Amino acid sequence: MQATAKLSSYRQAPRKVRLIAGLIRGKSVEIALVELNHRAKRAAPVFAKLIMSAVANAKAQGMSVEGLIVKEVRVDKGAILKRSRPRAQGRAFPIHKHTSHIMLTLTEKTAKGVKTTAKVETKDKKTIAAKSVAKKSVAEKAAVKK
Repeated sequence: MQATAKLSSYRQAPRKVRLIAGLIRGKSVEIALVELNHRAKRAAPVFAKLIMSAVANAKAQGMSVEGLIVKEVRVDKGAILKRSRPRAQGRAFPIHKHTSHIMLTLTEKTAKGVKTTAKVETKDKKTIAAKSVAKKSVAEKAAVKK
């Protein structure tokens, strides 16, 4: 199961917001909140509030709050507010005020190291084949040197 939270039209450029998004992606909720509390970026408290909103949504869905991790954080470009700055001789220069749409997804933590058997078998076969080729090439080089 997944719990999501969304913030639309946040008045900060997506480039700046993505710095914080990359910081919390893949971390547990507790660790992410601690990281955000000690971060001196303007978007950090906004992300903390968004995580708490997603946790509340998870509780409403019946998920356990203990094992939640931040699965996905997406920061998309929002609408650009176009303003003008007065300049000399009656001219006006454009100013673009960027906005961001933030999408946060939480999921329950799964057991690490559990993989499907088909994938593990193919990886093992490839690894074994690569090791045997490497051993043969080392043995051939040693035979050539003698």
